[in-house]
Amino acid sequence: MKVAVFSTKSYDRQFLEAANDNKHELIFLEPRLNLSTCILAHECSAVCVFVNDELNRPTITQLANEGVQLIALRCAGFNNVDLQAAKDCNMSVLRVPAYSPYAVAEHTVGMMLTLNRKMHRAYNRVREGNFSLEGLLGFDLHGRTVGIVGTGKIGEIVAKILKGFGTKLLGYDVMPNPECKEIGMQYVSLQELFAASDIISLHCPLMPETYHIINDDTLQQMKDGVMLINTSRGALIDAPAVVAALKSGKIGYLGLDVYEQEADLFFEDLSTIVIQDDVFQRLLTFPNVLITGHQAFFTAEAVQTIAETTIRNITEFEAGQPAPQNTVSIDRLRR
Repeated sequence: MKVAVFSTKSYDRQFLEAANDNKHELIFLEPRLNLSTCILAHECSAVCVFVNDELNRPTITQLANEGVQLIALRCAGFNNVDLQAAKDCNMSVLRVPAYSPYAVAEHTVGMMLTLNRKMHRAYNRVREGNFSLEGLLGFDLHGRTVGIVGTGKIGEIVAKILKGFGTKLLGYDVMPNPECKEIGMQYVSLQELFAASDIISLHCPLMPETYHIINDDTLQQMKDGVMLINTSRGALIDAPAVVAALKSGKIGYLGLDVYEQEADLFFEDLSTIVIQDDVFQRLLTFPNVLITGHQAFFTAEAVQTIAETTIRNITEFEAGQPAPQNTVSIDRLRR
């Protein structure tokens, strides 16, 4: 198949070419996919896209007019795809449901440790010859209560890592995970989790039910000085509400690997321009905020698995045998 690969970085090309082994004609394109750039998929049977590509109804309709039959996602999430529009245009959507949950889980715990022990601040101090410990006081993770919202595979691995630190684990999920129960996690209501947790880590998908799950109201249910970590999807958090909670001290530590308006920020070098997002710029001013640019997934093992699964999805679609577990459709979601 001829495939237009959007939002291409050097590592995407490296791993996709290795996995492809000349099976398909891959056209690597740096721009993000949107209505303005979908013309670049002319004469392609498939588009290969990432988390910040925009697959709304107008874009999907135009892609269908260009002859595109398949949307191959290089990620697990599909909130950026209008699935009803894909169905209406007779277009298939395939994703990578699992790559390396360990990558995201380990990054999550790394953010907790960094924020707690203020390693990012200590690193900069020492480089300037400042060895003072003032302002670097942390706390023992042992004995603290950690609430995990969303206990799929990533949430499960986060829980297992934190179990080794001697934390008390609370979980919230519409489908409790037996593996989490086995290590002693207690499932509670979302309100109970917010009220009891010293650390809250988000690992749920972005759906209408979880949009801005962290907002003014839910923040008021939390302990003063709570640590909040989000390595899932940016729109789980109402960023202006979080800024207000940081200013009041309700949030004592904030770790973000995702951001609701990240499409115009992450994966690009913006070091020479003025960032226009005032909320994001405000977040950067807080000493107790740690932001990474959608980096949690980024290990060699994860990127290799993403590439291999993506190429396999394209190959199986071309053969008329797409893997059901990798297929996303509006009809399956409604079941």
